[in-house]
Amino acid sequence: MSVLDLRKLSKAFGGVRAVNEVDFAIRPGEFLAMIGPNGAGKSTCFNMINGQLPPDSGEILLEGKNIAGLAPREIWRRGVGRTFQVAATFGSMTVIENVQMALISHAGETYRLWKPAASLHRARALDLLGQVGMKDAADRPSRELAYGDVKRIELAIALANDPKLLLMDEPTAGMAPRERNDLIALVKRLVIERGISVLFTEHSMDVVFAYADRIIVLARGRVIADGNADAVRGNAKVQEVYFGTGKTFAAHGVSP
Repeated sequence: MSVLDLRKLSKAFGGVRAVNEVDFAIRPGEFLAMIGPNGAGKSTCFNMINGQLPPDSGEILLEGKNIAGLAPREIWRRGVGRTFQVAATFGSMTVIENVQMALISHAGETYRLWKPAASLHRARALDLLGQVGMKDAADRPSRELAYGDVKRIELAIALANDPKLLLMDEPTAGMAPRERNDLIALVKRLVIERGISVLFTEHSMDVVFAYADRIIVLARGRVIADGNADAVRGNAKVQEVYFGTGKTFAAHGVSP
């Protein structure tokens, strides 16, 4: 069974069909990239999967159960984590407190804090911080962190509900090339170790082609290509959508 299966998923805004009968599935442990030019429908698709937007029609099956139209908190509790294009933490809290709050929420203890929150789930929070390479910064104020480190904390928070599926919207946005590769390599390792399925959008084609197990390409709300890096790189429709007829990814500095 697929972890996630989209069937005829559609969403329109006025007369514009942002997502138009999109179909694809994600296998267990798969690292799947969704790419496309601006306005292709990537963010709308993400926001429907995550519950921030209700679809007009179609199904979103999480392990065979339709979650279309559920609230984000309900989808999160069913095992879907998410990171956002612009990462943010609570700057007034320490690094570990940010992760503890996610664990407290997942445990349903938000309204039952009969003892200080700082004592709850500390060991588990430290374990998550260790997995993303931030354990030594546990007691630092989050506002002091560099942006690349904030991205790692956001990843730890996204792992707090032991997700079966992780949605990552532009995970390397705003990061330097070395930081980008370090973060994606970390995510790929966690995917393998924990058996998590990941759906991510990304503008850096080097990252996509180097790390994705499979790539889906959207254009004008429809899937126009679905395959491995070699198949997508050589797809004439994809090259035309990105660069115009006759141009290639290699011509734009994306290595084979």
